[in-house]
This record gives sequence, C-alpha cells and structure tokens, in this order.
Amino acid sequence: MSNFVLVENGIVVQSDRSGAEPEGFIEAGDEVCPGFLFDGQIFTAPPIEPVIPDRVSARQFKLQLLNAGLLAEVENWIAAQGPAVQIAYDNSGSFVRADPTMQAGFAALGFTGAQIDTFFSAASDL
Repeated sequence: MSNFVLVENGIVVQSDRSGAEPEGFIEAGDEVCPGFLFDGQIFTAPPIEPVIPDRVSARQFKLQLLNAGLLAEVENWIAAQGPAVQIAYDNSGSFVRADPTMQAGFAALGFTGAQIDTFFSAASDL
C-alpha cells in the first residue's frame, strides 16, 4: 500500500495510506509520517530535541564538576557562602537546575544558559 503525504512549508503535516493519491499529496516511503521534513526531493526525520534534565544526583553533579575542572572553584565559592548553602551542598541528594542558589553559583562562574544545559546533560550521563 502506498503512503501519500501532504507537505506544508517543508514539513509533512498529514499522511494517507488509503491507496489513492489525494489531491495535493505526494508519494513517500513507508517510514515518512507527520513531522518529517521535505526539501523538495528528500524526506528526512525531524531532529531530535535533546532533553535537558532539570536535576541530577549529587554524585553526578560533583563528578561533573570534577570532570570540568571546576570542583575546587565551586567548593571555594561554597565555603564563602553562609551555613545554609554549605549544608545544602554537603547534604543534598540532588541538585536542581532552577534552584536560586544553583543559579547564583553558575552566575558566579560566568556560565551562560547553554553552558548550564551542557553541564546538566553531561552530568546526567555519569
């Protein structure tokens, strides 16, 4: 059975496998479905958006600090903070990206949002 798809602005928006080619549709391979991209000649799967974790375990976080060469710098920053921050750093089971103290720490290191995403993604793989 044939697969016919409707393409709008370079994106497959509908497929039809009923057998007859609907008006305005073009024939495509069986794997092509809504969301695929079409450049006028070739269908390609849409890019997979990476999922950035919103939290990582304390082990993952601290190992990523070590891997990135930031462990000593961060621990020095933590030591200069108040007791609540020090207790949280030493005793947290996980580190949450959106936590205000976490954001302050990353800002102190000069991290951009993209660098924080990269850090958390790398940490989640550990």
